[in-house]
Amino acid sequence: MADLELLRQAAAEAGRIAMGYFRQSPEVWFKTGDSPVSEADYAADRYLRETLLAARPDYGWLSEETADNRDRLSAPRTFVVDPIDGTRGFVEGRTAWCVSVAVVQDGRSLAGVLECPARAETYWATADGGAFLNGAPIRLKAGGERLRIAGPKPMIDKLPEEWQARLEREAYIPSLAYRIAMIASGALDASFVKPSAHDWDIAAAELILSEAGGQLLDGRGRRPAFAGANIVHGALMAGSGELLQAMAAVLERLDSR
Repeated sequence: MADLELLRQAAAEAGRIAMGYFRQSPEVWFKTGDSPVSEADYAADRYLRETLLAARPDYGWLSEETADNRDRLSAPRTFVVDPIDGTRGFVEGRTAWCVSVAVVQDGRSLAGVLECPARAETYWATADGGAFLNGAPIRLKAGGERLRIAGPKPMIDKLPEEWQARLEREAYIPSLAYRIAMIASGALDASFVKPSAHDWDIAAAELILSEAGGQLLDGRGRRPAFAGANIVHGALMAGSGELLQAMAAVLERLDSR
């Protein structure tokens, strides 16, 4: 079985597991930084870890809900997993959350899946194979006069005045992975990403966005690399075209502080 099909099947089942807890008042704990984790996260993570590593025992494993084993650094490929991206929204009963799974080699995602069962949406992509939503190819929306942007308000506020007049601001989206996928599908034009995103938040979504014609970059125009020794990223931007260039200037000013 190809890696993509393995990811799709496993993510679909993990999504079904998570849906069994959705809006059912699951038990919740809080990690460092007041970040919630629920029994649904642990159940989905356990299923994914057992299933994926049984199929690919030589692959490494990197997940938000599993203690990091640095042996993964010597593996030929690594699974990068967030069993529920957007746990805070999940706990609150919002639908914008997803199971995020990717296979990474040499810092790049080769296959990625976002299973979003509360919205009946499945995104996937393979390197040089295009991006898809529920089986249909997706591409970025063609730029227009009015542009929809998401991300932290203080970052958006720093865009030049000529851009401010063209922007419509998207309400808070609990899942960063889903937010990036919305750009890939044309529901959004762009988003800022605050510092401290982890590999598991963006490894699958970055591939989906890239294959749909967009980019996820830091202020110096570099794509994030995944599954290395450092799994935490600085401020990022997602989108395309002239708006992305304007966003880069904002990130450059932040980096120069």
